[in-house]
Parts: sequence; C-alpha cells; structure tokens
Amino acid sequence: SFYSGMAESSSVPLLMTEKAIYLQAISTGAVFFGACSYIGNAPNFMVRSIATEAGTEMPSFFGYILKYSLVFLIPTFIIVSLIFF
Repeated sequence: SFYSGMAESSSVPLLMTEKAIYLQAISTGAVFFGACSYIGNAPNFMVRSIATEAGTEMPSFFGYILKYSLVFLIPTFIIVSLIFF
C-alpha cells in the first residue's frame, strides 16, 4: 500500500493529490495493456466472438499477440510512456 497503517478513507485522497502520477500510470497500464490480448478486456473478446460467428477468420490467441500486439501495440505503448511518464 502507498500509505501503510492509514485507513483507506484517509489514504485515497492523499494518493490522488500527492502521488497522482502513480494513479495515471496504473490507469494507463490497465487501459492500454488490456488490449494486448483477446482476454485482456471484455470488448476484445466480444468482438472476436462476434467476428468468428460471422465467419471472419481471426488469428489465434498467440497469433494476435505476435502479429498485432508486439508489432503495433507495444511500440505505441512505449512511445506513450516516454511522452507522458
């Protein structure tokens, strides 16, 4: 925890004001890195299921990671991290 021994109701406002950069980094990681796999977030999995049912050929779990995540997403995340953090 960021503030050991403090009640959550006291520590959350401190975290939001004194260590806002940590919240920004956690939020960015949760949003961006959820896109790295089909199961990273629900919309990815839902779109894949709908596309598969419609007959669209979709890459496998590891195929998605190798073809899209490593090629497009990871470099984008590195650039965003360098610019904002």
